[in-house]
Amino acid sequence: MPGTSDKMWIRVTATLIAAALTAQAGHDGQSKEGVLAGSPPMGWNSWDSFGTGVTEDEVKKNTDYMASNLKSHGWQYIVVDIQWSEPNPKSHGYRPNAQLNMDEYGRLIPAVNRFPSAANGQGFKPLADYVHGKGLKFGIHIMRGIPRRAVDANLPIYGSKYTAAEVANKASLCPWNSDMYGVDTAKGGQDYYDSILQLYASWGVDFIKADDMFGFGPTGDHSTEIEAVGQAIHKTGRPIVLSLSPGTRNASNAEFIEHHAQMWRISNDFWDRWVDLKNQFARFTLWSPYASPGHWPDGDMLPLGHIGIRAERGDPRMSLLTHDEQRTLMTLWSIARSPLMFGGNLPDNDDFTLSLMNNDEVLEVNQRASVSKPLFARSNQVAWAAEVPGSPAKYLAVFNIGDAADEEVNVTWAGLGLPAECMVRDLWEKTDLRTTKDGRTFALKPHASGFYKITPQAAKTSH
Repeated sequence: MPGTSDKMWIRVTATLIAAALTAQAGHDGQSKEGVLAGSPPMGWNSWDSFGTGVTEDEVKKNTDYMASNLKSHGWQYIVVDIQWSEPNPKSHGYRPNAQLNMDEYGRLIPAVNRFPSAANGQGFKPLADYVHGKGLKFGIHIMRGIPRRAVDANLPIYGSKYTAAEVANKASLCPWNSDMYGVDTAKGGQDYYDSILQLYASWGVDFIKADDMFGFGPTGDHSTEIEAVGQAIHKTGRPIVLSLSPGTRNASNAEFIEHHAQMWRISNDFWDRWVDLKNQFARFTLWSPYASPGHWPDGDMLPLGHIGIRAERGDPRMSLLTHDEQRTLMTLWSIARSPLMFGGNLPDNDDFTLSLMNNDEVLEVNQRASVSKPLFARSNQVAWAAEVPGSPAKYLAVFNIGDAADEEVNVTWAGLGLPAECMVRDLWEKTDLRTTKDGRTFALKPHASGFYKITPQAAKTSH
């Protein structure tokens, strides 16, 4: 019998599913050609492995691995996360009042001792060129606002009549990083964002992860700065994907968010703990109506493979999630069509980790499915479904989110809008199961999942 917290989770999830199914009717997830981030972005981010301290050599090694092993499966972004301008970063957090490398206009530039190719004012352009030369795309992390040290020095802003001290909003502070002040977009703050995006576009940046964009409390509304970053990217004329962090719970603001960004986090940092993974089910349910080409609710990076090498949290380790839990993670992110940003150090992948990343049948759901939505939540049993574009088939994901007992999850074909006789294909195992009539019962161990393509028998035989 579920406990009190489980019963609350069931009630909340059931309510969210009802709301999601209602809203889904007006939000089709069909892929569209020519749309920036027309399918969920797939790539690698340095945070889970290297925290604030990734180096150029480590970025290149991950680039090489992706180009050789993953590019053919759709993986394409290489993203350098936070503090790339700090010469002396530390593991497990941030140095207060850190000395960040800036140009004469208060724009952060790479620390040359960590990124040697950035010497002589070249910035990230040589590294971006290296990534592009492998057929991949390059991204960087930025923090909301303007460096405090630029404000203290009252540096000029490139192309603006304003100075750093004039645009700074000293009351708008990040609660977990002391590097920046927010900016007042009514008093020249837009000019600062324009100046940094002009520089970063000149380097060849394809992806911006903008952090501290969602806050809480009386000074926590950063909407004007979200809009300012979006406008600054647009002015560059370069197709740069904008990703917002660290996570928002305000789905009522979805229309505004998706107008300015291509992806946005739906939770705080996600790590390799089952409780974190279980909590994402309700969050994906809440945000599922808003997933569409160019607009992707983001479950956060995938803490898989070798992580924690110099990370903000934990010591060097292979992911603490069990193999069943790792498949559950990839199944949920894929059926919900979340961006897939891998966090482990790619060259250290073992065979199992690689199998999570190169299964084209699973990735096809993430990249090409439409109208992904929760089907039901029954105690510890959860199911999601999605449409297969141009086909009468459906994708089906089933989960046992319980901690103790095995579950038998029954799904009827009628509940999927399918005829009585259907073929079942196991996407993870890449095998066809027998044709079943009216539905099927899936046996799942705790924390385990199954991922399937359900095809009407008539459609199967006609091909």
